[in-house]
Amino acid sequence: MSKYLTAPIASKKLPGGIPYIIGNEAAERFSFYGMKGILTIFMTSYLFLMPGSPLDEPMSDTDATYWYHMFVSAVYITPLLGAFIADAFLGKYLTIMLLSIVYCLGHGALALMGTDLPFMETSLNPRTFLMLGLILICVGSGGIKPCVSAHVGDQFGESSAKIWLTKIFMVFYLSINIGAMLSNLATPWLLKWYGPHLAFGVPGVLMAVATLMFWMGRNKFIHVPPGGMAFIREVFSGKGIKALLKLSIIYLFVAVFWALFDQTGSTWILQAEDMDRKWMGITWLPSQLQFINPAMILILTPLFGWVVYPMMDKIWPLTPMRKISIGLFIMAVGFAIIAIAQQLIDAGETPSIAWQVIGYAIVTTAEVLVSITCLQFSYTQAPRKMKSIVMGFFLASVTVGNQITSIVTAVSVAPSGMAHVEAAHDKITGWMNEHDGERPDEVKAKELLAGIGMSDGLQPPIYSLTESGFMIGQPLGEGSVGSFTSGNLYYDLEGSRTDMTWPAMDELNVGADRIDAYWQENDTLPSNEKGAEILKDEKDSWGQPLVYRLINRNNFSVGSLGHAGDMLSASSITLNGSIIHPAAPDDADTWLSRRRAELDIETAATASGEIMLSRDHQIGGQNRFQGAEFFWFFTWLMLGTAIVFVPVAMLYRPHTYLMEEDESGAAA
Repeated sequence: MSKYLTAPIASKKLPGGIPYIIGNEAAERFSFYGMKGILTIFMTSYLFLMPGSPLDEPMSDTDATYWYHMFVSAVYITPLLGAFIADAFLGKYLTIMLLSIVYCLGHGALALMGTDLPFMETSLNPRTFLMLGLILICVGSGGIKPCVSAHVGDQFGESSAKIWLTKIFMVFYLSINIGAMLSNLATPWLLKWYGPHLAFGVPGVLMAVATLMFWMGRNKFIHVPPGGMAFIREVFSGKGIKALLKLSIIYLFVAVFWALFDQTGSTWILQAEDMDRKWMGITWLPSQLQFINPAMILILTPLFGWVVYPMMDKIWPLTPMRKISIGLFIMAVGFAIIAIAQQLIDAGETPSIAWQVIGYAIVTTAEVLVSITCLQFSYTQAPRKMKSIVMGFFLASVTVGNQITSIVTAVSVAPSGMAHVEAAHDKITGWMNEHDGERPDEVKAKELLAGIGMSDGLQPPIYSLTESGFMIGQPLGEGSVGSFTSGNLYYDLEGSRTDMTWPAMDELNVGADRIDAYWQENDTLPSNEKGAEILKDEKDSWGQPLVYRLINRNNFSVGSLGHAGDMLSASSITLNGSIIHPAAPDDADTWLSRRRAELDIETAATASGEIMLSRDHQIGGQNRFQGAEFFWFFTWLMLGTAIVFVPVAMLYRPHTYLMEEDESGAAA
């Protein structure tokens, strides 16, 4: 016989365990959103500077966006595992406690990245510990997610549910956003001034607090026992399968909502770096602006619940399906605002961060209508022994949405001819490591590179010895201007790159000189039209006109179409130009500036105190959806999804399941 209550008592009072769940959720959400909110900035600006980092240059915005959404995808697929364990074997309480410990270990791994331990010769590899920490957080955070929200519903029987359930789910969502708001304000500030160890460590402490708070409520909770085989039978019964299939239809549409919404933690942050971030008299950090979403949730949730919904319901009955449908349309409007702001950035302007504030207000309105509604609706539509597993399926819609974003990000990047060269380099240096640094001769190298086949319209790489090391070339064919056969990369005796020659590099530098001269004279980069006019007489090695693109007020590119005549080909070459400003006096004591000083890294602009223009060559890897095109793609995707959802909402027929009450009031 259990020492805990296993079913709600017939009562109209607020269940005693609710305050512990609400407190736990606020602290846990602080830990999660604090870590998640700085993840993109950390990967692009901090990771390569951490002690022991194997990276020698920053992660690109595209790669950071891809990996951010892959992480979020993983976080929201593990709820299915946590839900299965809870509903079938351990029950929700024990599952939450055990996985919370795993969760804490994940935060610990992030806080220890790059740390020097006395018993180790080198610093803890930050890339390895980043991966380890994120995996543990995926298991811990994802595993408890469906259990906590279902655990809230388990505290209510039919008597108390009619009075409290809607209100408490609203308060539960408010607690999520209180934690998220505070962490989005605090952790970016900690990262800037005190660095990654403290910025990731503080969320870890809050997760430990959340775990302790949940343990303290153990005697107040309703502990619904695991269903065991009864759970398995219910899941695979006609009733269970029907419930999952019906809800999955809704979740597919909601997944597109998440594909847009979760970009507030990736593409919106990257966009904010190119905006005037002064708002309400404060200059905000790019990742700090995420606080606007939870802050607005705190305002809009009670406003909608107690004012807007009752008023609208008198005119047009607001079913959950109608709320979700309205929210999907509103989401498309919010993303259109961000797309317009990006168009201004693409034109070289510096729009106010007020554009994002408006965007946050609109997408937060959509979130109230879609996410909160779907959360409560999912619980009521789940058969009694399937509450956690249904919550897991709801959260899996977030995974599907983030996978959509990751896939679009990945396929939007064209292949790079450097991939073949890098693969060949790995083969050569691998052989050198096995033979005490000896370089393979050309016969042996041909054998080593035989497995690197043709793809992307390019020939396999070639290898030759040089006096100072070796050379790997990518065959490209003859050009109409000059004579060449390949793009070549040169390496020293240790296998480190020393130089690169690629067809059209000289022509691109001449084109960049012209853009530089215009910038020096006008103190601004030319528009796309003006840049094309400036470069109209310049040709690449194949006799093709150079392609100019203004990226934002500080960045531009001059490109060659390559031997394939296509900027999206693997052999196209681009010169990326950036206007580099000296560090502002206010930023002289940030963690980044201190770390760069430790590593003796100083940009030419910082050294000279003058604004300078830097240049970097890129082979292939161009983006199909650049700038505003990316945001407009998702805007139209969301609008199309909202339109298709309308008939689905009209035809959907819900079936509600609530927990049975224990009339005796005794522990079952």
